[in-house]
Amino acid sequence: MKNLKNLALFFILAALLVFATACGNNSEGTEASPKGEDDSTADTTELEGSVVVDGSGTVFPFMAKMAENYMVDEQPNVSVEVGRAGTSAGFKKFLVEEGGTDFNDASRQMKDEEKATAEDLGIEVQELKVALDGLTFVINSENDWAKELTKEELMDIFLASGNKKKWSDVRPGFPDEPIAKMGPNENHGTYEFFWEKILDEQDIDEATDLQQEYSVLVDQVSKDKYAIAFFGYGYYESNKDKLQAVKVDFGNGGVEPSQDTIGESDDFAYSPFTRPVFTYLNVNRAKEKAQVLDYAIYTMKNAQKVASETGFAPLTDEEIEASIKTLEGLK
Repeated sequence: MKNLKNLALFFILAALLVFATACGNNSEGTEASPKGEDDSTADTTELEGSVVVDGSGTVFPFMAKMAENYMVDEQPNVSVEVGRAGTSAGFKKFLVEEGGTDFNDASRQMKDEEKATAEDLGIEVQELKVALDGLTFVINSENDWAKELTKEELMDIFLASGNKKKWSDVRPGFPDEPIAKMGPNENHGTYEFFWEKILDEQDIDEATDLQQEYSVLVDQVSKDKYAIAFFGYGYYESNKDKLQAVKVDFGNGGVEPSQDTIGESDDFAYSPFTRPVFTYLNVNRAKEKAQVLDYAIYTMKNAQKVASETGFAPLTDEEIEASIKTLEGLK
């Protein structure tokens, strides 16, 4: 009997201890997070799903880095897929009635016919300027004669009417060897920028080897002493060990492309070959899929940092803030 009484007393004390512990824990939790106090995790929404980006090969390094940062640091349950079909090819994937991409990266602005297609399909599009790029002309690391060229000489090399077949046609004293001319093909906004803004829509020399992949251009120029190619500064920046950039004389001496010289105003020495680069957001998708809008806002908030890390010149604070305000308004 005595043993039964002791056992009953044990269970009563144990029950009281559990109750007291539970109350104590509840009290501590309330003190740690009082109502109204800012909690850094309270406003963090965990998202899931996918975000699909395609388009410009020039913008690809920027967007690939942005996607990596977002998936690692911000939303690990969201998969961001980044392609590089080229600006024009990317818009064809972006502007479809069903199954299109969420974003299209572009190294030029959207054309009127592309805007018309979007309107016909009922797709609301938001242009987001993300960085500045400098059109860069690259030569083989062993080329010791064309390290500095004038804007006019570069145009003549690539123009059909320029009649520059050999390096000696560009300047007396240059090697009497054929110029191996290269660049991105018509799928890329870089080609269109070069043709429209630099060549003034004049015919490009049909001998120019136009490629889909920038990596192919880097490889070919690195292996051909007499080659010259054009593409975005970012690809040169990541391949400085294989290539050298041509300094361009716009009338006041040679200017090397760099994050310090690339800019849109006349204060920047490389401004004649500077262009903005973009990503275009499908607003319909952003309103339907929380992760798409969240990624757009994250991209603009981090655009300056990622631009500097991937060979682009960053935008101003005012431009960034205006874009973020526009995106926040879509919530």
